[in-house]
Order: sequence, then C-alpha cells, then structure tokens
Amino acid sequence: MKTDATHHNGHSHQSADDATETDPVCGMHVTVNDATPSAKFDGTTYHFCSDNCHKTFGTDPWFYASGRGAGHKTAAPKDTQYTCPMHPEIVRNEPGACPVCGMALEPIMPSDEPSEELVDFTRRMWISVAAAVPLVVLTMGELVGLPLREMLGHQLSVYIEFVLATPIILWAAAPFYNRGWDSIKTRSPNMWTLISLGVGAAYLYSLAATFTPGIFPAEYRMGDGVGTYFEAAVVIVALVFLGQVLELRARERTGDAIRALLDLAPKTARRILPDGQENDVPLENVMEGDLLRIRPGDSIPVDGEVVEGRSSIDESMLTGEPVPIEKTTGDRVTGGTLNKNGTLAIRATQVGSDTVLAQIVDMVAGARRSRAPIQGLADRVSSIFVPTVVLIAVVAFFAWLTFGPTPPLVFAVASAVSVLIIACPCALGLATPISITTAAGRGAQAGVLIKDAEALERMARIDVVIVDKTGTLTLGKPTLTDVVTVEGVDDAEFLTLASALERGSEHPLAEAIVEGAEARGATRADVEDFEAVTGKGVQGRINGRMIALGNPAMMQALDIDTSEIDAAADELRNAGKTAMYVALDGTLAGLLAVADPIKGAAAQAIDDLHKLGLTVIMATGDNQRTADAVARMLGIDEVRAGVLPEDKKDLVEELRRAGKSSAMAGDGVNDAPALAAADVGIAMGTGADVAVESAGITLLGGDLTGIVRARKLARATLRNIKQNLFFAFAYNALGVPVAAGVLYPVFGLLLSPMIAAAAMSLSSVSVITNALRLRRVDL
Repeated sequence: MKTDATHHNGHSHQSADDATETDPVCGMHVTVNDATPSAKFDGTTYHFCSDNCHKTFGTDPWFYASGRGAGHKTAAPKDTQYTCPMHPEIVRNEPGACPVCGMALEPIMPSDEPSEELVDFTRRMWISVAAAVPLVVLTMGELVGLPLREMLGHQLSVYIEFVLATPIILWAAAPFYNRGWDSIKTRSPNMWTLISLGVGAAYLYSLAATFTPGIFPAEYRMGDGVGTYFEAAVVIVALVFLGQVLELRARERTGDAIRALLDLAPKTARRILPDGQENDVPLENVMEGDLLRIRPGDSIPVDGEVVEGRSSIDESMLTGEPVPIEKTTGDRVTGGTLNKNGTLAIRATQVGSDTVLAQIVDMVAGARRSRAPIQGLADRVSSIFVPTVVLIAVVAFFAWLTFGPTPPLVFAVASAVSVLIIACPCALGLATPISITTAAGRGAQAGVLIKDAEALERMARIDVVIVDKTGTLTLGKPTLTDVVTVEGVDDAEFLTLASALERGSEHPLAEAIVEGAEARGATRADVEDFEAVTGKGVQGRINGRMIALGNPAMMQALDIDTSEIDAAADELRNAGKTAMYVALDGTLAGLLAVADPIKGAAAQAIDDLHKLGLTVIMATGDNQRTADAVARMLGIDEVRAGVLPEDKKDLVEELRRAGKSSAMAGDGVNDAPALAAADVGIAMGTGADVAVESAGITLLGGDLTGIVRARKLARATLRNIKQNLFFAFAYNALGVPVAAGVLYPVFGLLLSPMIAAAAMSLSSVSVITNALRLRRVDL
C-alpha cells in the first residue's frame, strides 16, 4: 500500500494514525513502523509485509502500483509427480520404484533439481566398488600371483570377507530387497526378485559357511573350511548399481529437450507504459493487451500482433525454414521466435500456457510420457523364470529333506541354496547394458550417437522414415543459384546493380543475393531513393539508373513485360527455386534464382533406405511446389508440405494407427514434438539442441546416410542382446536341475555353490565376449 495525501489508482488515503497498510504485491495487511520495508514510486510510498514482496515490487513497480498486480499470482508449480517410463499408467507423488517392473520412477515434467535416486545410487555404487576390489583380490589373488589368502589363513580371510561384505549386503543393497519384496507383493516377479534372492542367498549361505561350517557335508569342504561367496554377492551388487547409475543418467538427460524449449522464451519483456516509458519486466507479469517493445536481436516473449514497425522474424522454430519472414503492422508474431533487424511494438494476445511455445512444450512432454516404451526382454523372461526357479528350489529342499541321505536337512538347505545361487542374474544384468555400451561406441565411430537401448530396438523394427527438408535433406542456407539475363545486358553490371539494391533491403533472401553476387565478382555501389514495396519487392537508383527487383506483381506495377523469360522463371520454380525479376530503367533485364541446395549425400541415403525396404516421407513447412521439386530429385515416396509442428506429430500418430512404426529425422525446434512422438527420433547433429535432446539417435554432422548405418547397427545390436540373454539363461537353465540334485541318484554328483558361482561367471564371460563382437560390425 502507499501513503500520500490523495486518491491514487483507486486506493484511498491512509492517515498517519492508521496502524496498517495493504501490501500491493500479496495483498496482506501490514503494520507500519520504522522497520517496515517500503518503496517510493511515482510520488507514492508503498509498504510491504516482507523483504521478498519489497524485492518483487522493485522488478515491476508500475504493474503493482497500478493495481494490475492485485490478485495476480504466477501459477504455482504443481506438486511434482513421477511416472514409470515403461508403465505410464503408474503415477506417484514422490520418487521411488515402479511396483510393476521395479524401474526408478522419473518426474513427469523435468526440473533442474538433481535426481535424489541418482545421487543415492551413485554413492552406494562407489562404496560397493570400494568393498568389491579388496574382496576380489583376497579371494582370487592367487590367480595373478597374490596369494593373500594363503598368507592370512582361511579363517582370518573369511572374517575379513564378512566384515567387508556385510555393510554392502545389508545397507547398500537395501533398495534391491525393497524392490524385490514389492515385486512379490504385487505378484510381478522381475529382475529385482532374482537379484534380491540371489544376493540374499549367497550372503546367508556364506554366513552359515563362516560361523557354522560343521553343518556342511564333506562334499562342500575345501581345504580348511567351507567356501564362501561374499565376493560374488558384493560384485553383483556393484555391477547392478553401475547399470542403474548409467541408466538414471541417460534418463535424466531426456528432460533436456523440454528445458531447451523453455529457454527459447526470454525471462523478461520490455513493456511500453501508457506514458510512453519503457522498462524490462518479468515475463510472468506480462498480461494480454500489454504493449511490448521488440528490439533487433530480441527473442519475442509472447504471442502477439504487430502494432508498429517492420522487421524480419526468424520463425525456424515453427517452420524449420531458415528464411526469416517479413512482419509489419497487423501481422502476428509467435513467442520464442527471433527478431532479426528491425524494431517492433506488439500487443500481447496469448501469454503463459496459451502461447504456441507452451503448447509445443506440452506436446513434447506428452509424447515423452505416452510413447509406448520397450518392455525389457529380461523382465518378460523373468516373469516365468523367477517363479520357476523358486519352485524348483522349494521342491529340491523337500525332496532332499524327505529322500536325501543323512543329514537330510543339511543336504536340503545346500541344494536349495545352490539352485538360488546359480539362478542369480549376474549375466542377466549385463546382457543388455554391455551390448548397448559396445554398440554406442561402434556407432560413435560411424557418426551415429545412440541415447538408449529403446531407440536401438525400435530402429531395428521401423517401416517408415519421415524426414524434414531444410537442414536434413538440404543445407539449410539459401544461396544464389542462377543468374539469367536478357540479350544485351552485361552480367557483371547486372549483378553489381542487383546486389547493391539488395544490400539495403531487409528481405529474407537479400543476404543470399548479395553474397552470391560478390562471389561472382560484383562490385559495391551506392543506392539512392531506396524503396521497399511491401509484398512485391524493392527499387532504387544506382549510378543514375533505376533498378527494380521483385516478384511478378512488382513487374506488373511498373508495367514491365516479363513474357520473354516467364518460361525460364517457371522452370526455376519447378526446380524448387525462388525466382525474382530484375528491371533496369523500366525494361526487363533478367532473373535471379535463390534456393536451399540439397546435401550431396541425400540422394544416396534415400536410395539406400529404399533398398532396406523403408518408405520415405518428407514433411516440411515449405510450400508444396518447392517440396515436390525436392522430392522428385531425390525419389521420395510421399510429400507433406506446409506442415506445422503439430502436423508432423499428427503424421506420426496417423502412421501408428495404420500399424506402421516410424522414425522421424529432423534438425529444428519445429521437429521436436514429432521426434519425441515417433518410435525413433533421429536428430541431425548440426541442428537445434532441442531436436538433439528430443531424439533417441543423433547423426553427427547431419549426414543422412547415418540413418542407414543406424539401422544396420540396430539390427546387429538387437540380435546380440537376444544372444546374450540366451547365454545368461542357458547356463542357469542347465545348471538349476543339476544344482537341485537330479544327477545325484545316477552319478552321485552334487553341484556345490562354488560350481554354481563358476557357472554364473562363465555365463558373464560369454555375454561380454559376445557383446564385444559388435565392435567389428560392418556399417
């Protein structure tokens, strides 16, 4: 509130005797005293309930002093909700694990706050590694010439192992047990069920072997005592944490796309006050109807309508096209687009969540949540494997207890533990990550960056590739391609005059003409009486000669006959180029054509994609004529021209409804929703950051042939993962019956936990060796 002697903006005068004022920011009643924060604006003193309101008032005094800020609150952020990337129907108000698959839940709307789970798991991982290293050295040092166990003696070595392993098993691995227990409660057995059972069984068995070795039969004794498997349990915990940390880091980066989109809008806007003054204010204080000043180089803060000025606006975030669009009074502008060279005054028409940029953010976030995620093959097999293993362990326990030799209980327990240990999914945990890691390295060598396993699996199964035009098929930079002159016109003088005229122009293609003319030897000249004719072209006087450059409407306005080269102009337009007429002293002089050149590798890439059995669709914000011309040159199957971001996303959904799996390749902000919605998003590395962050695959340098390499790599990787999972389960499947004792009646053969651990190790070696073959895959 304020203190003065008059009415001001609808607020009544407060006398010195009044004990309270009203805070103009939050509306609270304030007891005024010497310690009360206050500020003066326009001759009036305002009082505040806190330093925070005092500071807020200072960011935009007119907004609050005028009463427009009364009751205006920035939309309070909703409580963060979390969902499972594999089961979007799971929504929770706090982080944790998915009750169905056990994966860590992630925030629905990404924030800048660090992931608590990532921080926690990273700490647990390093502590587990710190314990695993000395354990492995202690138990397997003899293999590399470090006989520590022999030096310390068996019993002391076992006690050291117990001390090192216990904190890891009981504290670090606690999340595993929680998730394993949840999987049992929800009747959704998964990898965590196996991990918790395996680690727990290995530890409990080792405890018994350490403190009560006498209960084990002679078959289980090795030298001075019974073998323990503390190191196996700790190494498994460390490996699982490593995989989880890598996964959490990758998933955390998927939110960068939304953050990059939000960064397109400036944090402040320059408001024009009723008295003509201008000041920078927080973006959240901008309301519909406000007048805003847009200076050269500014990002437009909100959607609006131009009420004064003229400029070119880079709208590539919407259209993907590099050519700026000329805007003048009455034209609409979009928040997040970039003002190039002129000054504008706009009236805000949509603010906050109503802007086009905010809607694009919602589309990307929605597509990110709704995209059908890969269902891990390991979990699918585990849903059968886990209860089967547990059932076998129970059957083996009671079979040995009923029919086993003396002492039956010891044989029963040992057999059941062996079954659980051999089923411990060490190789299962490695099967997918090791293949993905190897494939990612091989892809990087070939210029293909892979974000996650999901992108690779989907890439192997796509039917359709959707490509943007500008920056994907073309270079994304317009250039002067053709110079056509009528008979009797000197080419050098023609280019000198045309480039001199365009040098003073703000037309989006002027820069291409100037650069192209200078590259062809045009000299500089001064222009007089320059005039830009809205929607037609430009004209002026150079060295005493009148020159005009523009479209057919410009020539008609000057009563100039263009029939002599109309056919050449049509031919250029059919080739996807923009043709502009040039007239000298009232007579037609020639044509200039500007185009965005096609990338050299594009034609070969399209041909290779066809050979792979893929359909190619071009979706572009450019006009139909240009798009058709490019499609004809490259042999593209289908063209969608004049499309906006939501249209590209709708195309992806249309293909999905038709039973098609699609990959979207693009490089602009306008491609982000479609990149996020497609089965596979492929970003050109030369494009916008938001396109790269929305995609699962990035092609370095924008080489379109990378799509072919990505397809080959994806197929090889998916095949490799399936092989790895086979190795992981094959050893277990063969070892489980032996561990249960099926060979004992015939051969007297028992599978000790040590052999079970060896089988686990062998399966892990097989998985790693097989995955490393991907380093040599031919792309």
